[in-house]
Amino acid sequence: MRSLLNILLAFKEYFLLLLFVVISVIMLANNDNRQLHALRAYAIGFLGATSNAVSVIPNVFTLQRENAILRQLNVNLSDEVSRLREARIENTRLRALLGLREDSPFPLIAADVVGKSLLLMRNTLTLNVGERDGIRPDMPIIAEQGLVGKIIAVGDGYSVGQLLFNKDFRAGAKLQRSRVDGILSWDGGNELRLTNVPKTQDVRTSDIVITSEYSNVFPRDITIGIVSRVSQRSGSLFHDISVMPAVDFTSLEQVFVIVQIPDSSRAALEKRALPGKQ
Repeated sequence: MRSLLNILLAFKEYFLLLLFVVISVIMLANNDNRQLHALRAYAIGFLGATSNAVSVIPNVFTLQRENAILRQLNVNLSDEVSRLREARIENTRLRALLGLREDSPFPLIAADVVGKSLLLMRNTLTLNVGERDGIRPDMPIIAEQGLVGKIIAVGDGYSVGQLLFNKDFRAGAKLQRSRVDGILSWDGGNELRLTNVPKTQDVRTSDIVITSEYSNVFPRDITIGIVSRVSQRSGSLFHDISVMPAVDFTSLEQVFVIVQIPDSSRAALEKRALPGKQ
């Protein structure tokens, strides 16, 4: 008890000040004077405005955290949409490839394109199948749209294919409508050329070009492309025919290799007699 009195005596000034403040607040609260009413209203308004201003500070940090979470959520959703879109595109492409495989009269080996060159005079692509998968040189390469090229080099687990856009490429071809034969080649432009077609033969733009039965490498009736232009050169006995390939090599991702090995004796004979014939 004595210690409590000692504390009170030691801090009596503070206790008296607190007591007077409490008495003053009570008197002000019970006073109905108009000026005091206005003062209380101003004081309450000031305290409310101060409280709102102070409350904004933690809200800024809360909003920053919420914005960061929303941005991350947006990135995750965008990534998921992109993966779903890619899965849908791949599903459509694989369905088309599956339909090609089921309808093909030839045994096929599926392959993924793991490398390709499209800016050279000897353009090629690299496939993830090789000798252990049954791949051999000169086997034709096709996609769902049509002819891609042929195998020119084989390793244990990989192989290299020669594209139609290759200056060394040759293939026997014909027009599906008129059955006119020619030789398909590439001279470095944006399109293929169908050569050795006399001017007397019936050739029209939009004619479909397919492989002919005279090729020892490529099976007959594989789509190559469509005739995009037919013109005449002065003094020439042949049409100048441009062919737009059916396959878009820039977006090529999956292909099939036809399991067909050319007749070696015929190939050797034709190579000696007709250089460049395929």
